[in-house]
Amino acid sequence: MSGDAPARGFAARPRDPDSWVRSPERRTGRGEHYSARLTIDVTPALRGRIKVAAFQRGQTVADLLRAMLEDAFPEDRA
Repeated sequence: MSGDAPARGFAARPRDPDSWVRSPERRTGRGEHYSARLTIDVTPALRGRIKVAAFQRGQTVADLLRAMLEDAFPEDRA
């Protein structure tokens, strides 16, 4: 049909992964410090255990996982 918008393709891979990873993210309005989103697949059982642990500690799941990731991957202070 004429007048239809062309189909969009997938985004191209970055040419320089390091600069792509370190590039600033768009601001989402959820806070200055947490502007990147990370998605992982976990089993329903693990998701449940994470939610229970966060609740028992009086934290959100996001705060619990952020703290765990910070402990596992500390910022290099060279």
